[in-house]
Amino acid sequence: MLLAVTILSGCSSKKPPHSAPPPEVTVTPVLQKTVSIHQEWVGTMVGNTDADIRPKVDGFLLKRLYREGSFVRKDQPMFELDRRQALAALEQAKGQLAQAKALLAQAQIDVNRYTPLVAEKAVSQAELDKALSLQKSGYAQIQSAQAAVDNAKLNLGWTTVVSPISGIAGIAKVGIGDLMTPTTQMATVSSLDPIYVDFSITEQDYLKFAMAKLKRHVGESLQLILGDGSTYPHVGRALVINREVDLRTGTIQVRAEFPNPGNVLRPGQYARIRAVTQELNNALLVPQRSVSELQGIYQVGVVGPDKKVAIRSVQPGPQLGDMWVISSGLQPNDQVVVDGLQRIRDGITVSPKLFKDTQADRVQGE
Repeated sequence: MLLAVTILSGCSSKKPPHSAPPPEVTVTPVLQKTVSIHQEWVGTMVGNTDADIRPKVDGFLLKRLYREGSFVRKDQPMFELDRRQALAALEQAKGQLAQAKALLAQAQIDVNRYTPLVAEKAVSQAELDKALSLQKSGYAQIQSAQAAVDNAKLNLGWTTVVSPISGIAGIAKVGIGDLMTPTTQMATVSSLDPIYVDFSITEQDYLKFAMAKLKRHVGESLQLILGDGSTYPHVGRALVINREVDLRTGTIQVRAEFPNPGNVLRPGQYARIRAVTQELNNALLVPQRSVSELQGIYQVGVVGPDKKVAIRSVQPGPQLGDMWVISSGLQPNDQVVVDGLQRIRDGITVSPKLFKDTQADRVQGE
């Protein structure tokens, strides 16, 4: 009897097993906000004017008169050619002009002398006609000789090669002593303020870009992302959209214009153009880490007021930083699971804790 009491008392002292606590998960409310969707394209910078420097006359190069890579102004001397041949041509032209003037003077004397003598029949009319003809020929020879002098002066002036525009002068492509001809490219000067950026966009992007431009003048506020990832401080604008879509690539060329004070940007630099192509009113955003994907199916875990999880299929839209626009499947202020997705399943009870996301805070503050 005592043994039975002892066994019964021992059984009554055992505690019932406790159930496992609900798993902890971090949650964040779905953010509802009007957001701007950006599109980016890769482009290349080009000068708004690229002038090839070529001589207009033949001659040996004697001097380079500019500092390579520096800013030169319009009509600033850049190269000097050997002037001796041009000087000789000018002196020859001046001599021919003086000879033509002398012949004209003699013809004028003959005309003045023969005119009264013809009236007195002392000289034949033929002699006077010949003098008049020589006089007219003299005037024509003077005009021709004067044109030759003017041309020789131009050639002499062109032995100093000047810049046709203001801009940055490139490295010289010729050396001292080289023989220059009008086909020789001596250097290139580029006008860089403003600077152009050429990029190509798809036909679909063009339609988005064009519609956004109609609605918000998006073409007036383009951003330039430089090769090091930094954003250029000056905004640009779409300057030219080509007239047709390239049938081979399905793209259309766009040229943008950006201010370039100090000529910091240079032709040939890599760049990315960013523009707003879409406005989403009352868009629903969640952190990208809260969305799981399996075989093209996107899902999120939603924690209800009863702390139970509901697994929902969603349709994601554009990405905005670390956030993801959800097109369908969620409601404003739904609590979605951010961390602990691997520990949840549909219908279980969880212990939610609020997730603090600096990226979401930034997007919310924009």
